Amino acid sequence: MKDSYSVTTYSVQNILGLIDSGDIAIPEIQRPFVWDSTRVRDLIDSLYHGYPTGYLITWKNPDVKIKGGGTSEGKTVLIDGQQRITALMASLSGLPVLNDDYEKKRIKIAFNPQYDGEDTPFAVHTPVIDNDSKWISDIAELFKPGFNSWSFVNNYIAKNPDCDPSSVNARITDLLAIATRQIGCIVINADCTIDEVTDIFIRINSKGAVLSQADFAMSKIAADEAHGGSMLRKAIDYYCHLAVKPEFWSTISQNDQDFMISEYAPKAEWLKNDKDDIYDPDYNDVLRVAFMHEFGRGKLSDLVSLLSGRDFEARDFKSQIADESFLRLHDSILRFMDRNNFQDFVLALRSAGFVAPSLIVSKGAVNFAYNLYLTLRKDPNIESTDVKRWVQRWYVMSVLTGRYSGSSESIMDRDMRRISEQGFLKVYEDITAARLSDTFWNVELPNNSKQRALERVLG
Repeated sequence: MKDSYSVTTYSVQNILGLIDSGDIAIPEIQRPFVWDSTRVRDLIDSLYHGYPTGYLITWKNPDVKIKGGGTSEGKTVLIDGQQRITALMASLSGLPVLNDDYEKKRIKIAFNPQYDGEDTPFAVHTPVIDNDSKWISDIAELFKPGFNSWSFVNNYIAKNPDCDPSSVNARITDLLAIATRQIGCIVINADCTIDEVTDIFIRINSKGAVLSQADFAMSKIAADEAHGGSMLRKAIDYYCHLAVKPEFWSTISQNDQDFMISEYAPKAEWLKNDKDDIYDPDYNDVLRVAFMHEFGRGKLSDLVSLLSGRDFEARDFKSQIADESFLRLHDSILRFMDRNNFQDFVLALRSAGFVAPSLIVSKGAVNFAYNLYLTLRKDPNIESTDVKRWVQRWYVMSVLTGRYSGSSESIMDRDMRRISEQGFLKVYEDITAARLSDTFWNVELPNNSKQRALERVLG
């Protein structure tokens, strides 16, 4: 893919400086850190010994046209390498990270300048290390501004009179050299599409991990400081976490006062008493439903484009489109989170006979159904008392026919466009007439049932 990206290198201290200044956005710093402390130690050990640690991948936000001419260069978003960067910020900068319950904790990496060379000189901090003078309990102390290496080494030697001073000094010098270690960075150009960015990522990433379009969207939202994106992303994460662990509310209310005074807290608080597990959405589900409902589109790649200000007709970027898109998404996510909307929709599922999580076999079908519920509530052609009945019918139809299995994004996109152009009732009649014919009931459904039964037998 010619000229779609460039390759450069940064020192560790430069990368941390760019993140600290906001020139590179790392939204995952606000999400739970998934590495365990041992992986953090291993990363520091690799840098100490000069081993390669893999490329970072960043993506420049598009240059958005501003009033009066000219452009406003967007923030560079880190799309691969968040865990490594967060590990560096935790171990070298001494910043706390969030655990699975969004509680802040420190990860301290200790260093032994007298190690024998046969194993790593690093260890995850323990109380035992604190009482052993050979160990430097927290290497972050050595990377603070104004650190005096001469005084530190002399103090260490005084506490360890049997050590080899020259060896200790050399190893502490090697430790401090981590700050100047070079890390490769692949910078993807602003004009690349989501599909192109994903393709570059997969081809470069040695693990072959696939970044979802929801991941890109969440990163784009969090990096949008002008529209309060960081808090919106946090609200989505909190909401999804609460749906699974209602007791998490006590952690939020005690530890995150900024969130508690935000407009999102009242929308999420009801989940502290919610025990229903029929539909526990994750951030992918929230974004898909909110986007389909508000924009009438099914492809999340379009969401990232709109949040970047893309004008699909003029094929350029406009700040007005970015502003409007973010505000529309914000409002739609609030409608998704609303207690009355969510519980009424879940009641519709239960009333249709889907009374246990094991009966929910297609998350895509549920997401489209919730989108449909929110959409039909605003449809003047649908009586409010009939909304749940139509949602139930559509959901049962989509489950029976496997409508949203496979390439579901394309089908969702097509369904939303048809509903917008032709009206829901016309689209529903056409689809059911085509898909739920006598052939479906007499041939296709029995054959599908036999196939599923055989698959269960064969394991």
